Amino acid sequence: MRCRSEAGLRRRVAGMATALLVGLSTVSYGAVNAGATAGRPEASEPSTPSLEFTNPNSQALFGTAYEAALKNLLQTNTISYDPAVYNKSGLMDPDAGIVRAGGGYPQPWTRDASVNSWNATSLLSPALARNTLWAVVGKGSDGKLQVQQDDQQWDQVIWVTAAWNHYQVTGDRTFLQEAYQTAADTLTIRGHATTAGYDSTYGLFTGASFFNDGIAGYPAPPADATESVSTGSMPWPGVATGMFLSTNEVYYAAYVNAANMAARLGRPASEVASYRSKAAALRSAINKRFWNAKTGLYDYMLLADGTAGPYQEGTGLAFALAFGIANKSQARSIVAHAREMTWGMPDTYPNWARYSDEQPGRHNAIVWPVVQGLWAGALARQGAQEDFASETARLADLADNNSGFWEIYNGHTGVVDGGWQRLGDTVKFHWGSQPDQTWSATAFLNMIDSGLFGLNFGDRGLSVMPTLPAGWGDVTMRGLRYRNATLTVALHGAGTKIRSFALDGRRVPGDIVPASLTGRHTIDVTLAGAVDKDRDGDHIADSRDRCADTAGTAALHGCPGPGHIESEDALNTGGVKTNVNHTGYAGRAFLDGLWSQGAASSYTLHRATAKPGVGALTLRYANANDDARTMTLSVNGQKVRQVTFSRISDSWDSWGTVTVGDIPVSGRRPVVTISYEPGDNGSINLDWLEFHSTS
Repeated sequence: MRCRSEAGLRRRVAGMATALLVGLSTVSYGAVNAGATAGRPEASEPSTPSLEFTNPNSQALFGTAYEAALKNLLQTNTISYDPAVYNKSGLMDPDAGIVRAGGGYPQPWTRDASVNSWNATSLLSPALARNTLWAVVGKGSDGKLQVQQDDQQWDQVIWVTAAWNHYQVTGDRTFLQEAYQTAADTLTIRGHATTAGYDSTYGLFTGASFFNDGIAGYPAPPADATESVSTGSMPWPGVATGMFLSTNEVYYAAYVNAANMAARLGRPASEVASYRSKAAALRSAINKRFWNAKTGLYDYMLLADGTAGPYQEGTGLAFALAFGIANKSQARSIVAHAREMTWGMPDTYPNWARYSDEQPGRHNAIVWPVVQGLWAGALARQGAQEDFASETARLADLADNNSGFWEIYNGHTGVVDGGWQRLGDTVKFHWGSQPDQTWSATAFLNMIDSGLFGLNFGDRGLSVMPTLPAGWGDVTMRGLRYRNATLTVALHGAGTKIRSFALDGRRVPGDIVPASLTGRHTIDVTLAGAVDKDRDGDHIADSRDRCADTAGTAALHGCPGPGHIESEDALNTGGVKTNVNHTGYAGRAFLDGLWSQGAASSYTLHRATAKPGVGALTLRYANANDDARTMTLSVNGQKVRQVTFSRISDSWDSWGTVTVGDIPVSGRRPVVTISYEPGDNGSINLDWLEFHSTS
């Protein structure tokens, strides 16, 4: 929610984030096998890998989103910092920047810094990740390093898992030594806290759930119907003393990873055993108090008076799978019974009584990409190929359709939507959804890195355990930096079963790339065991579907025909996004944001023939400006002509059409683009496009 207090909310309103598995699968690694580089490895430049699918439709869907995610993390949201503000730890590199939370949120924040580091930053830019992690660490009055607490206790605790992951990825022993002292001191503080501390009656930690820092994420009780106490969560007594699934899972992971750190550093056996004992006790309490055999899922909450909350928490279910808290039977049950919305795994579900499909809560029955990423990573870990494919395709679509990675989307329509919440009084406030959200982008990067390619980091090195769904086609990642090596990783076939694993053409025992590898190398993995169904419901098996995750027609091998394409399904860039704040549109939404140069909407015309031809293009649009507006029409990047959009009426609820003839096309996948170029004045809304061949 990013409204950590009412004052903070008002400041932001006035001034107006595996696939978790790269980091969290390391929970299960022991700290044995001394294969990591001692000290700090050689500094490396940020890695900007390329993603190449042999299937052009997969490239258009996933490759486009991947490039946007890399830009989001390594350019848009990598910023310089004020040492007086952020280097309280004294451990930051003045030559490296930090990663901010995203558009509208210039801070790194402890939770966001941690999630973004384990999702992608530690792999793609170790120096940037290290700086970002240290940016949220300070020193106590005794001079000891402590993770800073923003407004919630898990802000401190989640850092521990991110730090362990950073070490596993980089082998940076100097970082590990300092991180362990930070983790140990921070966990001691949390263990003795009187607010949001340990409840010995239940054997669980109290305090707000990991993700839900706003009261919209909670039913009543502990909330009330008018959210009268606060927009934040911790001011509510029932939240502060309640126990929530994801928070206790975060503590469990922190204890496991503190034990891993201690063992790797050769700390006394009693120290390691203490952390492992606390982790085991917490896992047992989580399963005793939260598992619900009737629903086949973990409950969301347990209030101090014993009231259970049999609701679904997307993050909590993802953590249960990723951290290994759920046993095999429970894991199968979670995958089978978890409810997803049309556009992905929601935060909490279903709607609380005070919200609805028309007005979803900011943290209730609404889709946050950061949650989608955690869930997709957990699905890949369970071998749930079809579910993983669908969740990854949803987020790729959301990014491609909306000019990049936003903060929150409506779970039913996929429209950019910040959700609803009380603003500290009786007025229900509709939040904005912020653009360029870092943890939304790193969620997708992790879907690809840890889900699709199955990159898994341990003391011995890098293992590859891919999940390549049927219909996506072979895929290659080039230019991936891993410690002191630069890797090309190529996946062939489909499925999760590794038939062959070769490094530079030679079989590697154990399917592991050693951490000591240097220079440029190629990994080839051939897969089998694909589940071949019909994910998009177009009656074509995924293995034969040229557009396996976009419903199409049999005549075009599963790809949508050019006869009618909704604008909300186009590749939209330059600030163009979906909206539903006017009436009369077709489909699930229309497009706005065609307001400045660089805004564009691109439509792939899947044709039955590759022969050159000519056609007529019809666009449905709204123009309530005082005059006619113009946009530029291009085909495959080549300008064809300027199109005039006449004024329709004085209402944006009125729609009209314009038809342009003699449009030249060739190939099976020509791309038609409507863009705001120099000489245009734009500022229209778009509803759909139709193309019909005339020769």
